[in-house]
Amino acid sequence: MDASLPDYLIREQAAVGALVAFGFMRVLAGAVAFTRGWRIGWVEYAAIGAAALWCAPQLLALIANPSSVTALAELEGNAAGCAIALFCAPILSHRLGYE
Repeated sequence: MDASLPDYLIREQAAVGALVAFGFMRVLAGAVAFTRGWRIGWVEYAAIGAAALWCAPQLLALIANPSSVTALAELEGNAAGCAIALFCAPILSHRLGYE
């Protein structure tokens, strides 16, 4: 028996995982940057680079096997979760007084 999850569940799980990981990372990085006097722009660039690295394995799997539904669902979920987190986390960080 080949039991697998539907692609929408894979997409949702990947999105929630990326959202939590990058949301927490971005707020924590904003707090560290505030205490050390770093420019917040560099934190943004580092977060975007980390998001690209986070999505790279699924992108490589999709390039290796273009018909892979699982790799596409994971890539879409990770990209959506990272985008939402990197958009909303600076707002939360600003509300907490770190920016």
